[in-house]
Amino acid sequence: MSKITRRTAIGALGVGVAGVAGYRYLGTDTEPPVRKATSTGHNLASIENTRAGSASWRVTPDDPRTSKDRAGQIQGYASTTSAAHGDALAFHVSLRTPQPFRIEIHRLGHYAGSGGRLLVTSPRLDGGPRAAPRPHPATGAIVCDWPASWELRIPGTWLSGTYLAVFVAEDGHRSCTPFVVRDTDRSSDVLVVLPFATYQAYNQWPLDGRTGKNLYKGYARPGVVGNNKHRAFHVSFERPYSDHGLPRWSELDISFVQWAEQHGYDVSYATSVDLHEGRVDPERYAAMVFPGHDEYWSGPMRDVVERAVSVGTHIAFLAANNIYFHVRLTDGDGRRGARTVVCFKQDEDPRPDANGPTTRWRDLGNERGKKRGKAEQGLLGVQYNGILATPAPLVVREPGHWFWAGTGLRDGEGIPDLVGVEADGYDRSMPVPEDAERTLLSESPYGDSWGKGGGRGRRIQNTSLCEHEDGTLVFVAGTFHWSLALTDPAHRDPRVQRATKNLLDEMLARHTTA
Repeated sequence: MSKITRRTAIGALGVGVAGVAGYRYLGTDTEPPVRKATSTGHNLASIENTRAGSASWRVTPDDPRTSKDRAGQIQGYASTTSAAHGDALAFHVSLRTPQPFRIEIHRLGHYAGSGGRLLVTSPRLDGGPRAAPRPHPATGAIVCDWPASWELRIPGTWLSGTYLAVFVAEDGHRSCTPFVVRDTDRSSDVLVVLPFATYQAYNQWPLDGRTGKNLYKGYARPGVVGNNKHRAFHVSFERPYSDHGLPRWSELDISFVQWAEQHGYDVSYATSVDLHEGRVDPERYAAMVFPGHDEYWSGPMRDVVERAVSVGTHIAFLAANNIYFHVRLTDGDGRRGARTVVCFKQDEDPRPDANGPTTRWRDLGNERGKKRGKAEQGLLGVQYNGILATPAPLVVREPGHWFWAGTGLRDGEGIPDLVGVEADGYDRSMPVPEDAERTLLSESPYGDSWGKGGGRGRRIQNTSLCEHEDGTLVFVAGTFHWSLALTDPAHRDPRVQRATKNLLDEMLARHTTA
């Protein structure tokens, strides 16, 4: 297992800003560039979270008033995944029964535990049924062309954040759709990036027993879910998310958002589509955090993260199976930017781009033709290695590392059920980050459950921290349950909370000189 040199000296410095005044980039005799002081606890997000919140943003799947695809009581989508101040954002809504409805716009955060704040409610709107289109015969794409029901121009006073549009029918049925208000012209300590490309890859709207497709499956025949043979190659943002409207695994992102804003971090927000379309300058941020399931990446998205590491912006991935599939994002109808995610996986890709076909990144060669040259481990330090049928303990390694400081954890101690859903680990046959030392902070055995015959045997999960020669950190949690352990009542763990705070505080400290 690789170790970071000078760990003891660095750990002794602590995580405070003053403690890094004399910190020199590893392997050099030069001081890091002077950065602005961090703004934890004294920033726009911390001020915003002092405002009165409301729990009315919650649209839960088990509520009898929540819309279901088979009935389609009320569903809608936004015209873009993110919008800047002054941008017009349209909402396209369908109701099974003609009736009035309204749209509520909520910003998600902590807000003294309520988790959100209602900002505005639309006028009373008239709604009715809209057709669910048939899948495209060649690509499987399902593209709604519903007229706009309401248009909102983003006020200049709205803080960058994760937002939720909640659609409320007069008969009480509800659903929602997420979007981000971005402010990429403002520097913040932390940029939180939400995985909208992956959201769409898993979206099988409509789950009506006959029509819906995503990048994994469709219906083999009415009422029977099929497999890869029935999936789509293109998935469009021009449609609602299934049932209640929150994308699959978005609870990971929401958990981190609530925790980060509770702890007063200076955060702003963007989406994976913003990375793709070149709106994100990583030099504006001390750290970029990817809190959720972030599996589907275009070449331009990955370029931003590689540039971030090269300019000293720290990176944290708080889930697993990151940067796994290479995709293309296309403009769909050409009017609203990237609105379609394309991934052919094991099928022949008719239009490979400069990075190659839309298959796994680890199956692509680099620019020098090296086999597996673009494997995600070469950037992240670990990579996806399996699926869990039931959660397993995360077994701690390197308990003396500053990452685990204050947790009270011992070497070999397990944090129950922290490794869940999918896991990452170190693969000796794959590339490793250049000019970096990697520390494996966990070594967690688990049984892989994917595939015929009950799985692929015993695997090892690793939480990884890579430190580049200039001090830049790249962290990968390697499990889906990490972000949930920050705030979710069923998973919350104070040791994970403390370790995450250690990580962010260290990243901010290294980005600042006194």
